[in-house]
Amino acid sequence: MDKIKIHGGNALNGKIFISGAKNAALPLICASLLTDETVTLTNMPMLSDIKAMNALLEYLGTAINDFDDFVDGHATKTYSYRTKEATSFTAPYDYVRKMRASYYVLGPLLARYGKCELSLPGGCAIGARPMDIHLSSLEQMGAHIEIKNGYINAEVDGRLKGAHIIFPIVSVGATCNVLMAAVLAEGETILENAAKEPEIGDLADLLNAMGAQIEGIGTSKLTINGVEKLHGALHKVIADRIEAGSYAAAAAITRGCIELINARPETLSRPLQVLRNMGVAVETTDNSIIIDARGKTLVGQDIMTEPFPGFPTDLQAQFLALMMTAEGASMVTETIFENRFMHVPELLRMGANINVHGHASAIVRGVKKLSGAPVMATDLRASFALILAGLVAEGETIVNRVYHLDRGYEKLEEKLKSVGADIERIKEDDGE
Repeated sequence: MDKIKIHGGNALNGKIFISGAKNAALPLICASLLTDETVTLTNMPMLSDIKAMNALLEYLGTAINDFDDFVDGHATKTYSYRTKEATSFTAPYDYVRKMRASYYVLGPLLARYGKCELSLPGGCAIGARPMDIHLSSLEQMGAHIEIKNGYINAEVDGRLKGAHIIFPIVSVGATCNVLMAAVLAEGETILENAAKEPEIGDLADLLNAMGAQIEGIGTSKLTINGVEKLHGALHKVIADRIEAGSYAAAAAITRGCIELINARPETLSRPLQVLRNMGVAVETTDNSIIIDARGKTLVGQDIMTEPFPGFPTDLQAQFLALMMTAEGASMVTETIFENRFMHVPELLRMGANINVHGHASAIVRGVKKLSGAPVMATDLRASFALILAGLVAEGETIVNRVYHLDRGYEKLEEKLKSVGADIERIKEDDGE
């Protein structure tokens, strides 16, 4: 497996282009299954998760073409998807185990074809993320569901039927899946306690562009009037707020100044407020966010993860790392997933002062210095937390198992190098 080697101590200064959002792109790709016409997605990130989802759709019978493209002068990708007729209705274990978001094929296949066989999903080991909300919601819409031999078998006689669904907890995955199912259902579907994340708004915008009738976008109540058929569309993927927040933390932890090009401040209001409260200067423009921590003394802040518009769970690990270099104590409380402090033992090896209380919270006390060490990445966002620690640690840090990073951060070493980081990837066959 590849490793990443970092020599810490450099303040990061310059500009970083924020790629299209992975968490938006994955359901958008699956939405293309809802029509026999071409769906074209621009500003697509080049990530292993995108490749994995594309491989699954090709297995299902989707014709995919990719094109080199540019957004604001930066190289990006455009993909076109056309599923004239699915050749399989099964998402096998070998595909789904690599990426939990593969479950997004369930709603579209069930809605368009009336059947889907889905392997129970995998993904990062950050805690239980059961699919019972997805399945019970689809059952309310008339689906017959059976779990057998590690597979979800879902069928419906005729079309799915509209239903009034109240989600017991806020779930991004369930909201996306049921929303995609509802657009081709017969009658009206109302989703209450729906997730409000920007990625869901992006999905709803694409679906409406394809001919769906969705109201209430951006609120916790979505009303969908089902239609018989959807058509193709052209859609630009929103910028990745988690990538932007991660590089914002990199600017702050190294006491540098980075302009995040293509970032959308309205999707990061809570993290940006935390940075301001810490003492970081934050400026927003029409097309960027400027994070300036030069010469600043940062003060610890308490953070608690919550569904949007609260503090994102996907930025918890990165901001925990940032708090290690701030004055005083910070409490980090995780309310979404129960295994999201697995990176803490690795940070302790580098000299951090962190006490984890059960699975729910951690007290972080700022330290004067961190020391480089070999560390092991446990999941996607924790991997970036280790990168952040390495950027400010004295000496050399080696981050192992970086395949996690390749799932969610495009051109990570290239972007960090461009703003002054001493970072390189060590390929497995380099002999190091």
